[in-house]
Amino acid sequence: MVEVLRLHRSQGGRLADLLLARGLIREERLLAVLAEIWGVGLYSDHSPKIDPRLIDAFGAVDCQSLHLLPCQVIGGGTLVATAHPEEFHRHCPRLEAVFGPVLMVVIESVLLRVRGAGLARLAETRVAACDSCRSYRAEAMRLPVMILALVAVLAGALWPASALLALVIVALLAGIAFTGLKLAALFGALHHRAEPPPPVVVRLPIVSVMVALYRESNIAPRLIKRLGRLDYPQELLDVLLVVEAEDLLTREALDRANLPGWMRVVVVPDGTVKTKPRALNFALDHCRGSIVGVYDAEDAPEPDQIRKVVQRFHARGPDLACLQGRLEFYNPRINWLSRCFTIEYAAWFRLLPGVEQLGLAVPLGGTTLFFRRAALDTLGRWDAHNVTEDADLGMRIARRGFRTELIDTTTFEEATCRPRSWVKQRSRWIKGFMMTWLTHMRDPALLWRELGPRRFVGFQLLFGGSVLHALLAPVLWTFWALPLGLPHPIQAIVPDVWLWTLILGFFAIEIVLIAFGIVGMGRTRHRLSTLWVPTMILYYPLATLAAYKAAWEMLVHPFYWDKTTHGEFDIGG
Repeated sequence: MVEVLRLHRSQGGRLADLLLARGLIREERLLAVLAEIWGVGLYSDHSPKIDPRLIDAFGAVDCQSLHLLPCQVIGGGTLVATAHPEEFHRHCPRLEAVFGPVLMVVIESVLLRVRGAGLARLAETRVAACDSCRSYRAEAMRLPVMILALVAVLAGALWPASALLALVIVALLAGIAFTGLKLAALFGALHHRAEPPPPVVVRLPIVSVMVALYRESNIAPRLIKRLGRLDYPQELLDVLLVVEAEDLLTREALDRANLPGWMRVVVVPDGTVKTKPRALNFALDHCRGSIVGVYDAEDAPEPDQIRKVVQRFHARGPDLACLQGRLEFYNPRINWLSRCFTIEYAAWFRLLPGVEQLGLAVPLGGTTLFFRRAALDTLGRWDAHNVTEDADLGMRIARRGFRTELIDTTTFEEATCRPRSWVKQRSRWIKGFMMTWLTHMRDPALLWRELGPRRFVGFQLLFGGSVLHALLAPVLWTFWALPLGLPHPIQAIVPDVWLWTLILGFFAIEIVLIAFGIVGMGRTRHRLSTLWVPTMILYYPLATLAAYKAAWEMLVHPFYWDKTTHGEFDIGG
């Protein structure tokens, strides 16, 4: 207890939170003690019925973020429950402006479920309509796509060689452009400047970390163990385990788990979509920290990660909205697919510093992300309908004049090792890239003005170029017929010099991609043999399969979240 009082004097914050974080008291007992100290009642589920109109009058979002619950009118005053009675006087002027005289009671449990449906709807529409993909209508896209497909089939039937040549040229240009960007990013990454020594942070801030869980009943104990290794004062760590209301298996698993005082469960009410960004939007109002992080269920962050994040934010100005850490896998040797996935990740996360160095907008990954809370609210949080919400948010960060930086810290996660699961996961990512490109290209002129020429072109290559390259890759694979001694359909209409130019372009792309893999593997702690890298030629067709699945879903299920199953090959400890 003496240590807790010392920390309270040096770090500030609520004494109640310190007691909970240190496990010195249970929440139920704490609230009973607070009610006794303040000489007020304890409001519980068994208390008289709440009047929802009072919540609406004050605002459900403000009730949630301020931990206040207007309950009912009694006599000449309004009964208001709070979880933090020591702060009640700060809110009295505003409460009295709405309700007149107010009476305080201590709340026993979160009763905002009375307006849960309204809060769930708000979580789905946090991002302004002009910045969100929620207005996308799949049925409106079907006719144009059918017409385009019909034209392609007719062209192929009437002029097969010419149609194939046109596709080859488009595919090759997309591949060269996307690969050229990656090559430029690689050179930028090789010249990435080292960070100076971090500054000393005298007063550490509260850091909230949200972990969205859905059907993760088997991974909860390991998650608690891994987050428990974080080297950050537990009284300043605010971990929210975010679960859907209908996910009873995960909720029961968390109920059985012995959660430490610095971890709590946030239950997200049902809504019209069931996506990770919607859950994060809802949970953000429960966060206490000025810095907010996002992890996935299977993540194992390095112990000093939070400290590095705090130091970097402390050293930068308020325009730095986001920090992105590296991702690696803790199960790279399960099978061939896990090895290829590891090589791909190693190359990509070694290229991202080069993307930053080139001054381009950084497409965020879905985990090991840390935000300034104020910037996140300014940006409108996440687009609840975008299944690659991280990439979309990265673009809005750049468009609004904020910055993203890469930080030298690693989170280990589980590599998807089954082809079916891999395709499902990758199709969701590609579908999100398609949706993000369509959303931000509603007004190309405005996008050009907000991003500038360099970042505008970078956006086209990173999002449009990568998707187009995946979709048209089968056209380029036809060149593999030539080394096998088979004829190519375009030989009859293309001069030899141009044919060999196309062939060299195709094989140059393949060689550069192999080089990326070798360079990436050389910069990780994994000791995989580089002999696995050439087998990536057999790995990339899975991405094409995923791209066609994504394109189909854009026409039938654009907002469907194809969940990745975790814990199948979890050997991360």
